[in-house]
Amino acid sequence: MSNDEKKPISTTEKDEAELAKMGYKQELQRELGLMQVSFSIISVITGIPSLFLYGLNTGGPSVMVYGWIIVSFFTLLVGMAMAGELIIQPELSTSSAHPTSGGPYFWAAMLSKPKDAPLTSWITGWFNLLGQVAVTTGISFACASFISTLSTFRTGFVPTANTQIGVYAAVLFSQGSFGVRVLHYLNNVSVWWHAIGTFSLVVAILAKAPTHQSGQFVFQTFIDGTGGWAERASPAYVAVTGILMAQVSFDASAHMTEETTNAAMSGSIGIIMAIGVSALLGLYLLLGLLFSIQNLDNTINTATGEPVAQIFLDCVGEDGAIVLMIIVIGAMFFCGTFSVTSNSRMMYAFARDGGLPGSKFFAYVNTKWKSPIRTVWLACTLSFILGLPSLGSTVAFSAATSIATIGLYISYAIPIALRVIYHADFVRGPFHLGKFSFPIAITAVTWIAFISIVFILPQENPVDSQTFNYAIVAVGIVIIYSVGYWLISARKWFAGPVKQIAAEEMGINVMEPGLTEKLADI
Repeated sequence: MSNDEKKPISTTEKDEAELAKMGYKQELQRELGLMQVSFSIISVITGIPSLFLYGLNTGGPSVMVYGWIIVSFFTLLVGMAMAGELIIQPELSTSSAHPTSGGPYFWAAMLSKPKDAPLTSWITGWFNLLGQVAVTTGISFACASFISTLSTFRTGFVPTANTQIGVYAAVLFSQGSFGVRVLHYLNNVSVWWHAIGTFSLVVAILAKAPTHQSGQFVFQTFIDGTGGWAERASPAYVAVTGILMAQVSFDASAHMTEETTNAAMSGSIGIIMAIGVSALLGLYLLLGLLFSIQNLDNTINTATGEPVAQIFLDCVGEDGAIVLMIIVIGAMFFCGTFSVTSNSRMMYAFARDGGLPGSKFFAYVNTKWKSPIRTVWLACTLSFILGLPSLGSTVAFSAATSIATIGLYISYAIPIALRVIYHADFVRGPFHLGKFSFPIAITAVTWIAFISIVFILPQENPVDSQTFNYAIVAVGIVIIYSVGYWLISARKWFAGPVKQIAAEEMGINVMEPGLTEKLADI
């Protein structure tokens, strides 16, 4: 090669250069591609079976079907609004995905006025952290529940609350034990497991079902199994609370961009692709299950505790049901594994920017595994703690899902709203929505406000210690902590996303509090 010739810049080198522009060093291993990012956490075989009983009781088949379609549409708008965010400051040029593991709280800071960036970043980060923890709780707890149900097949095993927690702990421990290189291969397996598994599952139950439900049953049947909310309030109340089953989360695509090749576009495209494909695949699975119900009362009141398991038993027998349950459990396990991964990357980024208690300890990447192992186990621990109320509440799982939805989507709404407020300063990136950007952003924020109210409402009647929707408690704690701690202390030292490289060149340790003024000069 002559001296005049330049060596082509690899995609990975471009990604690392882009990250360096934002002031961060490449410390995580880049092993993931578009396919891995797109389907790292979206799993219709997790969401639909785990909340199928909730859906049947809260509106029934008609609400489940139409709710899925409506929610998928608005979730796609939220995803498009998030994927199209970009602001370019004089010293910072970033991609539309803002390829750092910080995700929404980083976007919130970049889309704010400089003086407001620390506060918006702080609030967004804490809501996102709440949602991340709750997502892992919901997914992994569902996996443990289905393992417990499968354990009753051909055995005399009777699950209890204590055994359930034990299985849940084991699931979380195993999900936290994978390095990023192994995750790369696991995610490849997961993509095909979900695609082939969903197709095979639906074909099997439809082909083997002794009878099929009518279109009238699937598309027109309304059920109020909430204990009387349809009469006490209205059928509309039951319907809107019933859409919880359909609400899709796509946040992992944002938090794993520092481990993604061609992160500038993969994060954005991954978000939209994951939602679109999951919407279609989920509707296919949902219709297959509803048409295959043999006896509605037996399905709802099944001794297995899981209506989907009863559908399997009724359609393909016990041996076939075991195979189908393994498909579901495998999908849930993969999904939970990547939820832990996404969760831990968000915590690592937040700690790296000084927003997490014990930031100096948690902003650590193992040099051998290129993985933030301390935040991996922090994510597992917090998710385990959030699952403990299941010992005394029959609605704990749906509450955890509500918390996940509220926490995540509020953290999405803040940067989207900032994009609307400061639209005059908005600059398009490589992925943008053109003239549709503004109306889509407005619609997305409105939808998030709506579901944030809906999902803290009581879901069962009467409301007591067993049926109380404790999502409002978790959300309230985060609001009180984040706002209160900000006013008392954090406003004096939290500077928002910091420029790690520039700080180190100036001899500043970004893990030490009280450096707001120094960091502001970088």
